Amino acid sequence: MSEEKHKGERIAKRIARAGLCSRRDAERWIADGRVVVNGDVLDTPAFLVDESDKIVVDGQSLQGASDTRLWLYHKPAGLVTTHKDDRGRATVFDKLPEGLPRVVSVGRLDLNTEGLLLLTNDGALSRHLELPSTGWGRKYRVRVIGRVNPKRLEALEKGITVDGIRYGSIKAQMDQAKEGANSWLTIVLKEGKNREIRRVMEALDLKVNRLIRISYGPFDLGKIERGEVIEVKDHVLKAQLEKFFKEQG
Repeated sequence: MSEEKHKGERIAKRIARAGLCSRRDAERWIADGRVVVNGDVLDTPAFLVDESDKIVVDGQSLQGASDTRLWLYHKPAGLVTTHKDDRGRATVFDKLPEGLPRVVSVGRLDLNTEGLLLLTNDGALSRHLELPSTGWGRKYRVRVIGRVNPKRLEALEKGITVDGIRYGSIKAQMDQAKEGANSWLTIVLKEGKNREIRRVMEALDLKVNRLIRISYGPFDLGKIERGEVIEVKDHVLKAQLEKFFKEQG
């Protein structure tokens, strides 16, 4: 299907703004032939659409873009951050309270990681907040077993390579709190690669046995109960993400 010469926005962006998935996922869905525009299967994510176009995704008509919203969720350990797990494990989205629209997560927390997970109905916002260039730090409390070397923790600010993977600057410090052979650390990073903290700690001969994300940029876990979801007020969201909303027009 060729791209028509009319103004509008890219189809992948429209799908993301409708809250179905991220823009990157939408591009994959288009490549898989899952998106139909005006009766024709789409073959390019560059196709432009406007309000007059009829868009169908997986046989369902695409609803208009909703206002961008963001929620703070206290993820319990034991849930995977995916909409469907091939191994049949419970997912974050299985356990969300009723009444939420379809949402996507901002990044992921692995199975045994708990704490703050951001959720949004806007796939474009999800992608924006995942990018290191957004500049938001992600802070964790980390319980480890093993002998902590403060100098090795301090050296993490220069980055570290583990098994051929380069991790950027990590701020890590030891807290005073101890539980027997366990020590608590506070760690802040901006990249958040897959299992980054666990792998870096292993490189320091430390084993993580509890990992809690306590903040993501300006948003804190605070006193949100495990499994609870709280929506960010619209004026707070727009104040914190002024650049994003300007770019979206």
